[in-house]
Amino acid sequence: MKKEVIRVDGMTCNHCKSTVEGALKNVAGVTLAEVNLDENNVSVEFDESAVTLDKLKEEIEEQGYDVVS
Repeated sequence: MKKEVIRVDGMTCNHCKSTVEGALKNVAGVTLAEVNLDENNVSVEFDESAVTLDKLKEEIEEQGYDVVS
């Protein structure tokens, strides 16, 4: 399992938190997704053999949020 922290702009409320966490948790290979609104990031734990970091970033952007490199 790999752990990454992805910086995300545009998340401001619990609805944003639920949207991003829900989208990531639905991706095969993701075991944990936890948004920190104060830090503007999401911690993700995932199986690198099942999903790539780029795919997770795409999933966040598809929800309408901006991933900061």
